[in-house]
Amino acid sequence: MDRGELERRLDRAAGFAEPRVALEQYPTPPDVAAHLLHFAAMQGDLADRTVIDLGAGTGVLALGAACLGPQRVIGVERDTAAIPTARENEARVDPTTPVAWLAGDAPRPPLCTDDATVVMNPPFGAQTGREGADRAFLATASDLAAVSHSIHNAGSHDFVESFAADNGGTVTHAFRVQLALGRQFEFHDADRREIPALAARIEWD
Repeated sequence: MDRGELERRLDRAAGFAEPRVALEQYPTPPDVAAHLLHFAAMQGDLADRTVIDLGAGTGVLALGAACLGPQRVIGVERDTAAIPTARENEARVDPTTPVAWLAGDAPRPPLCTDDATVVMNPPFGAQTGREGADRAFLATASDLAAVSHSIHNAGSHDFVESFAADNGGTVTHAFRVQLALGRQFEFHDADRREIPALAARIEWD
């Protein structure tokens, strides 16, 4: 499946019915998800692999990965209210590989593996005053994954590289992406905002 078709499929997915600011529940835009996942597929990180989406939300990254030939896909999400929407989105997107949806906290997932591909758009901590909130997600990726693909605050390049180096990982690729986010919370003062972000691929020992 090419990147354009993947983006069109992911555009069918619904967002959070009642997003929670404390969990930074912003949807991953379909164009960014398609870009990240197409790149992962080109690196050989999805086909015939176990793919885990940490903090899956309504399932965009998990479902996109499930369209690209993995052996199995697992979506881990702590907000149990989001999982029914993820299941509904699975029917809308119609991936070739079914997704197993698990209720669990991404920093303490109910999983045990060390050779998966992890995909994730973790919280940045920008609105919640928890800067570095993605640290726990990276720590989990270092335990579960042979390789991970993740999205971070635009200013996080040095942090991501340092964290990876300290935990047996190497950032092999990093590139900028733009997150187009609609109005979701009361403090938003515009209908749409473009948020610069960093996408990173990390190989873990």
